[in-house]
Amino acid sequence: MILIKGGTVIGPTGATPADVLVVGEQVSAIFSPGQGPAEGDFETIDATGKYVIPGAVDAHTHMELPFGGTFASDTFDTGTRAAAWGGTTTIIDFAVQRTGEVVQDGLAAWHGKAMGNCHIDYAFHMILGGVDDESLKAMDTLVTDEGITSFKLFMAYPGVFYSDDGQILRAMQKARDNGAMIMMHAENGPAIDVLVKQALERGETDPIHHGLTRPEALEAEATSRAIWLAGVAADCPLYIVHLSASKALEQVAAARDLGRNVFAETCPQYLYLTLEDQLGAPGFEGAKWVCSTPLRSKHETHRADLWQGLRTNDLSVVSTDHCPFCFKDQKELGIGDFSKIPNGIGSVEHRVDLLYQGVVDGKLSLARWVETIATTPARMFGLFPRKGIIAPGSDADIVLYDPAARTRIGVETHHMNMDHSAWEGYEIAGKVDTVMSRGRVIVKDGAYHGGKGHGQFVRRGLSDYLI
Repeated sequence: MILIKGGTVIGPTGATPADVLVVGEQVSAIFSPGQGPAEGDFETIDATGKYVIPGAVDAHTHMELPFGGTFASDTFDTGTRAAAWGGTTTIIDFAVQRTGEVVQDGLAAWHGKAMGNCHIDYAFHMILGGVDDESLKAMDTLVTDEGITSFKLFMAYPGVFYSDDGQILRAMQKARDNGAMIMMHAENGPAIDVLVKQALERGETDPIHHGLTRPEALEAEATSRAIWLAGVAADCPLYIVHLSASKALEQVAAARDLGRNVFAETCPQYLYLTLEDQLGAPGFEGAKWVCSTPLRSKHETHRADLWQGLRTNDLSVVSTDHCPFCFKDQKELGIGDFSKIPNGIGSVEHRVDLLYQGVVDGKLSLARWVETIATTPARMFGLFPRKGIIAPGSDADIVLYDPAARTRIGVETHHMNMDHSAWEGYEIAGKVDTVMSRGRVIVKDGAYHGGKGHGQFVRRGLSDYLI
């Protein structure tokens, strides 16, 4: 047993001074300060001056993802270890089916990558790269038998993951029937491909053109189209991933104002980084920040609008879209042709800190911080109340967060398998102090105590938010 004493428990309803008793892998009881057991066979952790929050749930990661002729540089081993250092105790990664492949084979491949290698618990979404009669049948099987209750489609990347409107509609109709969530990469891929070809023909090859050829209008248009298609599919549950732009957010907000089953996430990069300062860095340096959707202009209101969307719940979740690539030999594949730069930024270790900085800056409340990084993703994707909250019977995934400490981010201190940091030099007024995963202390006193294989696969139910 472990008794966490003297801390302030932060949940979706606010902050409460309380002591937390952990027995085995679960939270056993929550006591008013000093009212817990005074003696017994248990370890005591002093949480005085610290926030006690549920372990964070990152609902969007890509470990070992094949992309652009290479693979994301974090394995399930290195990536989940880094996540643990940053206070994330559950990830939901994406198993992949490409056109012509069998859905169940893609899922089996991802189980093979993850099994025995994860330091924290994990679950899967399923990417459908080829929507046909067989993959539609597989959707039912995965929901009922495998604990996979969300399916990602792409309106971008023709020839790789792209689904046309008819395929999207069929998948949405199936999801409406079985209760699954459709996750959508909402960018107009065929139009983007035209702009990319034209830019390269003009000799515009630098990384900044990755962003300029993926304009806000083509994210907003695809977001709107996805929402309309979901409406045709009897209001199929729809979740827009990595939303980056004000006009796309307007589409989501309008649908939510009508009571639709429409949800969206954003990512830390869109809250802090910009087209000009990062993608537009001198030379080829901007390749470090190539991701899709792209970073947006600092001369427009995107960042402020996204923070506001988090406060109003038009943006429900902050995930990372963690898909890291090293600069050397991976990002460098796109020297002379920005379209060949592998898309992705590494942030799985930093999300909890970066969103806490929003609390310090007065952009989020403490309760909303916990909602966006833990409680809402757990509820959105069928993990609640096992994950995402500190409550009797929940898994003892617990983070002690020290608001008086500071975190400086950089390549010399991060634990992700990357040769650079997208967040080099960022300093946060707060720090992850202690991390527990299912009752086991895995980070404490600046040292790592976890181990590969501790993390278990978690079958998910349906979303708590469906109407």
